[in-house]
Amino acid sequence: MKKYLLLIIIVAAASPLYAQKVDSIYFHLYTDSLKKGQHNYINVDGKLSNGHWLPLTAKEIQFSCPSATFEGNELIIPENFKEEKVTIKAVLKANPATWIERTVWIKQKPDGELPTKDEILNGKTPRKNKNRR
Repeated sequence: MKKYLLLIIIVAAASPLYAQKVDSIYFHLYTDSLKKGQHNYINVDGKLSNGHWLPLTAKEIQFSCPSATFEGNELIIPENFKEEKVTIKAVLKANPATWIERTVWIKQKPDGELPTKDEILNGKTPRKNKNRR
């Protein structure tokens, strides 16, 4: 009898955690543009009915992009990608009526060179070109 009572208390205490539903979803990207030839993590958060936020993964979200591919939450943009932007769609699997779509730019300029280990350790950082116009 005590075991059943304990089980009922545990289930009752845990039920509010499962009762919260995702009301809406939002993109919270870590950058203003995506990079070619890399796995770009697409962060989607769900706002729960109690006002709290929950990070969502490909287990809860169906990701799609017509011009690139997804592996889980990661959008893979080929190195030879020619378009300037991509459109990403995220659909909540538990409620397909809840979805969001955004257009995100692709970084066009290559990354600059990073300082070498010696430059960092010796405090010598490469000088930027001051004669830029």
